[in-house]
Amino acid sequence: MTTPEELASTIGARVRSTRIARAWTLDALAESSGISRRMLVNIEHGTANPSLATLLRLSDALGVGLPALVEGPRTDTVSVTPAGTGSVLWTGEAGGTGTLVAGTGPPDVVELWDWTLGPGDAHTSEAHAAGTTELLHVISGHLRLTVGSESFDLSPGDAARFPGDVPHRYANADEHPCRFALTVFEPDVGTGSHP
Repeated sequence: MTTPEELASTIGARVRSTRIARAWTLDALAESSGISRRMLVNIEHGTANPSLATLLRLSDALGVGLPALVEGPRTDTVSVTPAGTGSVLWTGEAGGTGTLVAGTGPPDVVELWDWTLGPGDAHTSEAHAAGTTELLHVISGHLRLTVGSESFDLSPGDAARFPGDVPHRYANADEHPCRFALTVFEPDVGTGSHP
């Protein structure tokens, strides 16, 4: 299992190498991503553990998609993520986790997530890039999905498709953990099609 320190180091190296490959200064990346220069320095040095929202802003600004910043190197046509080795990019106060287990590269980025929300855990997501779509399947427990101003209560076996380009929230108001699989599709990453 990758430690948070190892993940921070990997993310930092990838952000730096991608920024340099684009011949961008830290100031240019800060302006494009809306993340402070100071925070970017800490991320590149591997001394910051950026939030999921920060990672999404960085991947959008760099035009690479989130998997390119956090996944291990690809050497074959088939990429296997052994159980327990995905990138944990979110942790909740009640022990929940949001783990990126697989993904594709640009231009049409697809992310596969394994989420667990402990009792009372919730994750609120900013709107993703225009055209982003999410697919969610509840494996166990009960989930309250809020998309924009609408809320939906989902039970085991229920699934939902919704726009990821509006603010949304996953919450567990139950006394038992909730587990769900999430797929995020973000088209045209790095093509300049996003506003």
